[in-house]
Amino acid sequence: MPKILYQDPHLFLIEKPVGVSSQDAEGDCVPRRLAALGYPVKTVHRLDKLTGGVMAYARTDKAAGRLSALVGQHTLFVKEYLAVVQGCPAETTATLTDLLYHDVRRNKSYTVTRPRKGVREANLDYTVLETVKTDEGTFSLLSVRLHTGRTHQIRVQFASRQMPLYGDTRYGGIKGDSLGLWSHRLTLPHPITNQPLSVQSHPNKAVAPWCYFSSI
Repeated sequence: MPKILYQDPHLFLIEKPVGVSSQDAEGDCVPRRLAALGYPVKTVHRLDKLTGGVMAYARTDKAAGRLSALVGQHTLFVKEYLAVVQGCPAETTATLTDLLYHDVRRNKSYTVTRPRKGVREANLDYTVLETVKTDEGTFSLLSVRLHTGRTHQIRVQFASRQMPLYGDTRYGGIKGDSLGLWSHRLTLPHPITNQPLSVQSHPNKAVAPWCYFSSI
């Protein structure tokens, strides 16, 4: 079952398990798991199925409306991730800006050079936390903060710079037991009281690739 990090009558902040859909879907998904516990929820944002970590769910229509409005305001609804990339970025801290096109049919995003229909700008900041050399190669643990919320944004922005995420075979990464991406921290104002909320979760270090790094 999803680990509940915070709850009140208006919302849940939970830790989504890897491999479980974040949205209402046939089969296994977080809303169904919470409903089975007697907690029906409304989905206000998404997380890739292969990515685990912090998510917010609304428990009322009023909270859902306000959370949905907050999600696009990245200075208020702040999402921070841990990512494991192959190699090591040239800069310890930097901002990445790209134009991304999402092919809905293939469910894959691409960097492009010119604006056109369906192309949207993507921005993120990253900081290198640690770099290690292993039998599989060199990997870096990054702290990533999103300023936009594009599909597969972190994955494609780093892959386009020849630094695909560990385990991300869709974007050129080596095969692994899990994807090297985790929703680490979520900070937001409470949708009803406006009080600041901040929760975080950590990936299981016993599972690759997180076991490589001492700073988690």
